[in-house]
Amino acid sequence: MRLRHRFYFLPACLIALLSSIAGAQSSGSNAELNLGVQAYKHAKWEEAIDHFERAVAQDAGNVRARLYLGTAYAQQYVPGVDTADNNEMGERALEQYKKVIELAPPKADTLSAVKSVAYLYLQKKKFDDAKEYYRKATELDPEDPESYYSIGVIDWTETYQPRQEERANLGIKPDEALSAKNPQVCDMLRAKNWVTIQEGIEDLNKAIQLRPDYDDAMAYLNLMYRERADVQCDDPAAREADLQTADVWVDKTMATKKVKAAKAAELEKQLSRAAPKQ
Repeated sequence: MRLRHRFYFLPACLIALLSSIAGAQSSGSNAELNLGVQAYKHAKWEEAIDHFERAVAQDAGNVRARLYLGTAYAQQYVPGVDTADNNEMGERALEQYKKVIELAPPKADTLSAVKSVAYLYLQKKKFDDAKEYYRKATELDPEDPESYYSIGVIDWTETYQPRQEERANLGIKPDEALSAKNPQVCDMLRAKNWVTIQEGIEDLNKAIQLRPDYDDAMAYLNLMYRERADVQCDDPAAREADLQTADVWVDKTMATKKVKAAKAAELEKQLSRAAPKQ
């Protein structure tokens, strides 16, 4: 199965915030905020930032202005580019979102800020910080599957990379058990990764419970069971059971994707039939 690692995705909270920007002109916001919105809509990022900064300067407690300013900064931040200017843009975005959290606005705005902080930390590969804020997001909205999914993805990343490095150092074949090659390394990785693996499995299961057709979560759950299988150091039966469970989730992932594709194709046909004839 080809797995599409959707690691750096635009979170729903930012999508919602960007959508709200489009209607902000009629919301009664101050003039600078409205000018910033218009500049943002036309991808004039620096101009938008200037107006949002003025709006914040006029009213330090303006939650909407700070959210927009943080989003404008975040739009300018490029993950993986280690330059002073780029890093500063990311830090400025974090500063605005964290200020929103300090202001304790209504739940929806707090949640947007918390998830935005988590997303930026994820982009910066500061995984512990990202998990901290995604966990805060689950506390604010326990019914949102994406926060649980994000934690699961981070957990997989943190366990997969060191395990693969050890396997590469030992020259282990893909289908060969780690414990068979070097029991000591297997025990070391189990001690290091077990809690994280269990957390990832729990959170990915929660995401699927909340969204039964969450095929991306299913795909990562398959991977997490493979992580656990490789550190079942003294229990070959448990290793085999985890591998079988992983295969089940591969099948569920593919079946879910197939159903989604069929539904999308049917919807496209319906829209095509409903379209006016030229």
